[in-house]
Amino acid sequence: MTATILVADDDAAIRTVLNQALTRAGYDVRITSNAATLWRWISAGEGDLVVTDVIMPDENAFDLLPRIKKARPDLPVLVMSAQNTFMTAIKASEKGAYDYLPKPFDLTELIAIIGRALAEPKRKPARLDDDMQDGMPLVGRSAAMQEIYRVLARLMQTDLTLMITGESGTGKELVARALHDYGKRRNGPFVAINMAAIPRDLIESELFGHEKGAFTGAQNRSTGRFEQAEGGTLFLDEIGDMPMDAQTRLLRVLQQGEYTTVGGRTPIRTDVRIVAATNKDLKTLINQGLFREDLYYRLNVVPLRLPPLRDRAEDIPDLVRHFMQMAEKEGLDAKRFDNEALDGMKSYAWPGNVRELENLVRRLMALYPQEVITREIIESELRSDVPDSPIDKMGARSGSLTISQAVEENMRTYFSSFGDNLPPPGLYDRVLTEMEYPLILAALTATRGNQIKAADLLGLNRNTLRKKIRELGVSVYRSARGA
Repeated sequence: MTATILVADDDAAIRTVLNQALTRAGYDVRITSNAATLWRWISAGEGDLVVTDVIMPDENAFDLLPRIKKARPDLPVLVMSAQNTFMTAIKASEKGAYDYLPKPFDLTELIAIIGRALAEPKRKPARLDDDMQDGMPLVGRSAAMQEIYRVLARLMQTDLTLMITGESGTGKELVARALHDYGKRRNGPFVAINMAAIPRDLIESELFGHEKGAFTGAQNRSTGRFEQAEGGTLFLDEIGDMPMDAQTRLLRVLQQGEYTTVGGRTPIRTDVRIVAATNKDLKTLINQGLFREDLYYRLNVVPLRLPPLRDRAEDIPDLVRHFMQMAEKEGLDAKRFDNEALDGMKSYAWPGNVRELENLVRRLMALYPQEVITREIIESELRSDVPDSPIDKMGARSGSLTISQAVEENMRTYFSSFGDNLPPPGLYDRVLTEMEYPLILAALTATRGNQIKAADLLGLNRNTLRKKIRELGVSVYRSARGA
């Protein structure tokens, strides 16, 4: 039998697009502009799946969802919203929605989700305490952040191991913390360890603990991070800096669910969710013999790439407001950024990403007596960060850059971030690999998600482009007209 899809949205253009697309996909479609009609259909036992907007003239879908789940617990509900925040995605999951789609949405993705929802048994909804809904651990409404919110919402009630990648300062620990705080392990401890910050010969002891007399200086038994995180989440930051011996022991934990302390003999069972993070290219480290391939695949069960701030510059005003509110709560005087300042900040490269932006906002609020922060103040602060740089970091350099010049200047900034040290080895392959993602993302953005035009722009075969999109995890938002 043909499945019937109930569609509720107060936007006539979206109703038309969904009606046409779902009908072409072989479904019977019923459309309405209000929640009352939708509820009447559902109460009468009609429909096999619901697609609904959150905000409708007569009722909010989040208020309607509990009644739907009570009356027809096996009816999948897909929620759409233009209020694209982390809490929207989490609240949709908590209220029992099968999935959440931000507007503008991808019609192909929507139809694929509907197919999965009709084929799969209903999943257990997440549980979100009321006192959690006031927080906003992640900020941003860009398409890149929407995909992150959706992935996290799906992972909240699982124990799947997550690998978070991204440049320094993109918020990897913040994402791990949000996954813990809003997931089923939130009543357990969240324990973080930075591999790069611990002497290599002490990492095994830090992770697994040690027995008295296990090594020189071990005068007492010491608990490790695994024991401290029991029943909760263990966040392994900078996993690429873990020495090989410790990698072998970690692999045993992931394979068998047990470990031994340094100097111990009795296996200890563990119940810990692992979230790993790195700003390095682990595949390059594998090729160099510095990281175990089997461990990589054990950790990379669910990969999540955090975009650099320059790739989601539209989030900067929201981030600035968020950091200002935090600073005001800490006692700093209230400020206001004028529109030109915010627009100028969007064109800055932000090599330090969100962490650099937060530090800048705090510095401006602490050091400047002016109530209004202007573009001139921003330019002065950013230029002073790299006093010898030949470029105007706010994009005021005369003339346009060639690709070669742009790469050269960004590489200069990258090298300077290491101070007197050198970047990790394997730079050539790493740069070529990391250039692919922003290049393909830029082409898709310029062509508004049209893969045929993007392939032509890049000089690639369309199938090659689609393969690279899948391999690199590039989010494609081909929005329906009016969506």
